[in-house]
Amino acid sequence: MLKLQKGEVTRIDSARTIAGRIFYWSTAYYVDGLLVDTGCAHSAQELADVMRGEKLEFIINTHTHEDHIGANGILQELHEKVEICAHPTGLPVLENPRQTQPLQFYRQVFWGWPQPSIGSGVRDGQLIEISGKSFEVIYTPGHSPDHICLYEQQRGWLFSGDLFVGGKDRALRADNDIYQIIASLKRIAGLQLTRLFPGSARIRENPHQELLDKIDYLEEIGDRVITLHKRGWSARAISRKVFGGPLLIEFATMGDFTRMGLVKSYIYSVE
Repeated sequence: MLKLQKGEVTRIDSARTIAGRIFYWSTAYYVDGLLVDTGCAHSAQELADVMRGEKLEFIINTHTHEDHIGANGILQELHEKVEICAHPTGLPVLENPRQTQPLQFYRQVFWGWPQPSIGSGVRDGQLIEISGKSFEVIYTPGHSPDHICLYEQQRGWLFSGDLFVGGKDRALRADNDIYQIIASLKRIAGLQLTRLFPGSARIRENPHQELLDKIDYLEEIGDRVITLHKRGWSARAISRKVFGGPLLIEFATMGDFTRMGLVKSYIYSVE
């Protein structure tokens, strides 16, 4: 399923409908020939149909998780001159998603397997120029090692991928790095921002305070976790004390996103 909201920056939400319900939207953005992310594989053909008559010079993947690269392959087939760009360490994933990024069952169900695509690496600080706009690549690891954001300084736009989608995190995947996430949030919080375009959830206007609040929350939680850890509490006991009982996301992701994952990321990062 695809949902469009047209404007100076066109928002494109994609998801799979399961039993008539949408469980998680993934968001791409189109502006003047630049497409930031391509959603999930289940909506790839719909996105290709939407983009068929549009100018498409660049696809920039904020990271190579399957819900952000799902239509890369079909768009590259239809737009032969399009340049797909990603963090250099993500390029093998684009080329062979099935071999380099095995998906748990829930990820296959929600987002599906992306088709292969060929991309080129972008460096930190690189500028991508298109239609009078200049998008700066900013390395922002943590959610994934290959995560980047795009910053259009003149307009104060930031495309944040999954680095910031809002909310107070109570669970994390085991391969995420919470202290890298905090450092990356601090980096983008230092920018002059008027609008933040996340990889899902609502667009933020003047997001500076929300970024600071998120950083404060994550650091406060980290202080609590480390204090209890130094007192000899187990990770399981800490997760119950700090975050309470089981979360729906733990069941929905079959134990991939968990309270324990977040607690362990704090603990292991300081040991």
